[in-house]
Amino acid sequence: MHAHRDLLDIYLSDHFAGATAGLDLAKRMSGDSPDGPLSEIAAEIESDRQTLRDLMAALYLRPSLLKTAIGWFGEKAGRIKLNGRVFGRSPLSSLLELELLITGVSGKLQLWRALAAVVPADSRLEQFDFAALGQRAEEQRRRLEELHERAARQTLGGMSIGARESRVSLERPGVGD
Repeated sequence: MHAHRDLLDIYLSDHFAGATAGLDLAKRMSGDSPDGPLSEIAAEIESDRQTLRDLMAALYLRPSLLKTAIGWFGEKAGRIKLNGRVFGRSPLSSLLELELLITGVSGKLQLWRALAAVVPADSRLEQFDFAALGQRAEEQRRRLEELHERAARQTLGGMSIGARESRVSLERPGVGD
């Protein structure tokens, strides 16, 4: 039983660190439009992170300070990337950052699903509505994917060299034949 508790502690601490990084990224990205869709998603990520903190407290676990700091630092370090610009944001920045958020929200969805699967083994988890949390994560991912698609059209839509080949290769088989 002790080994399971240790694994759960590691698993939840890893997700908490990821939530910290994702929240920082979402807040930073939403800074230009405080009433925009990213601000709403950032607020939801913040709420989900608090739910995770509450869940850990119900299990008598605490987020790892080291992992949380690494997550926070990782988000800051992630701003330094080879994106075609030495100073300032590249047009690719938003596209890549949205991909990171989509990945993080997808991981969070899997967290809620994994915890829902173990509720019968630990009654302390019964107070959390993992189905509703999962639905919210799916909705967040859908909205992020819409923003990503818009960013891709804006950033990459003007490509002329190889544009026809790229479009064809992204289509489902049988489409455009």
